[in-house]
Amino acid sequence: MIHQTAQDTMQEAGLFFLTEEDASGQGRLLVNDRNWKTTAQNVAPGTVVDCGTKILLTAQKIDG
Repeated sequence: MIHQTAQDTMQEAGLFFLTEEDASGQGRLLVNDRNWKTTAQNVAPGTVVDCGTKILLTAQKIDG
């Protein structure tokens, strides 16, 4: 899923404590979220969590 869409989906569900990291391990910043795709998250999709739960999204740069 495009990283921006993943964030929008979580925010629509009331989840706003989102963090992100570069899946390659290079430490790149996800400046333009539409150029990245979310590859993993630390909470399984569909899991019910408190709105204050910190969620880590891991993303891979598209064409990079």
